[in-house]
Amino acid sequence: MAVPTDTVYGLAVDPRSAAASEVLFALKGRPASLALPVLVAEPSEALLLAAPTTREALGLLAQAFWPGPLTVVVRASAGLGYVLGGDGATVGLRCPDHALLRRLLGVTGPLAVTSAHRHGEPPCTSAAAVAEVFADAGVRVLDGGACESDPSSVVSLVADPPCLLRRGSIAAGELATVLGVEVADLSAR
Repeated sequence: MAVPTDTVYGLAVDPRSAAASEVLFALKGRPASLALPVLVAEPSEALLLAAPTTREALGLLAQAFWPGPLTVVVRASAGLGYVLGGDGATVGLRCPDHALLRRLLGVTGPLAVTSAHRHGEPPCTSAAAVAEVFADAGVRVLDGGACESDPSSVVSLVADPPCLLRRGSIAAGELATVLGVEVADLSAR
C-alpha cells in the first residue's frame, strides 16, 4: 500500500510480517541491509518501540519536533519482533505530520514505510505518480494530495555523541539545543 506523508509518498507494510517486508524490499529494489523506518500515530507509541536507554532522548526530540519530519534511530526494544532489514538491533521511528496518515496509523498500528519510488530514483510526490511507477505491481494508493517537502531529517541516538545522518528541514544545531549535547553532523548536505 502507498500512503501520503508530510514529506513524500511512502510504501507501507505491517512491520511484523516478514513476507510483507520481503515484497516491499523487492518492489522498491531496496537492499535489505537498509532498514525500513517505522511510522507511528502518536509519540507515546514510539517510546514503547525503543529500548529504555534511549527513551528519554527520544521523548525530548518527539516533544520538540513531532509530529513532523524527523526520523530518530534508536536501539530497538527487546523482543520487538519487527522485520525491517538492517541489523535488527535498531529502529528508525517517526510520527508524521499528515492527518490522514495518522488516522490510518491509529487503526493499523505502526507501519514500516519507505519513500515510494524505485531505489535510486526520485520519490513520488502524488498518488498519480505512485500509481504510474508501480502500475505493474498493483500497489493500492491512499490519495492524500500533493506531498512535496524535504525528506525527514534522520538523527541517530545510537551513536555517542548523537549524529545527524541526513539533513532535511531540521539541522544538527536544532537537535543539539533540544538534547543539550553536541550532535555531530554527518549529513552530506
